Amino acid sequence: MHEVDVNANVLEANQSIALENRELFTQKGLYVFNLMSGPGAGKTTLLERTLTALSPKVRFAVIEGDVQSDFDARRIEKLGVPVVQINTGGACHLDARLVHNHLSRLPIDAVDALIIENVGNLVCPAEFDLGEHDKVMLLSVTEGADKPRKYPVMFHVARLVLLTKTDLLPYVDFDVQAASKAIAGLNLDAPVIPVSARTGDNFDAWLGWLSARIDRVRSLRG
Repeated sequence: MHEVDVNANVLEANQSIALENRELFTQKGLYVFNLMSGPGAGKTTLLERTLTALSPKVRFAVIEGDVQSDFDARRIEKLGVPVVQINTGGACHLDARLVHNHLSRLPIDAVDALIIENVGNLVCPAEFDLGEHDKVMLLSVTEGADKPRKYPVMFHVARLVLLTKTDLLPYVDFDVQAASKAIAGLNLDAPVIPVSARTGDNFDAWLGWLSARIDRVRSLRG
């Protein structure tokens, strides 16, 4: 009996489209990052503050991924940023084909950076390359410092980890040092930046990292 690894086939097909996406993005000098986290880690709030801070000098577009609803897309739209909502209808992640099929709805020739806010999930998004240049992982202090050990793949593939909602540290039981050590044990190349999108605490460190990545890819534009 011949056995077929369906999951391997799905990932292989996804990777092929992801490579096409990445070639397109790089050719256009369009920096793309995939924003991943569990539900409620503060992705959209972080995006709102980021877009407000950098939009005067960086032209953004956003893809919002959710199982249902367009709540987050409407929040981004209020900032005057081009945004497309992708509802997965039950799937726990976006994939490269979904992203590819919706690019025509965005002015990718007229923007410098595309942010893909993935479905809130600590497992599936890490397995699917979307063609992005970087994966940025959010870990909220309200989630617990044990999450890196429980969901190692998410942290292993991240280029950067943002420790969010740090304004709540006085009110929650979260060991920043333990979480940072666990992340370093999984990924020495991913810096950990604690931030609060609510208060703006340490936000300049995040904006500086992001701006440098955008400028590097933008310099490749023909």
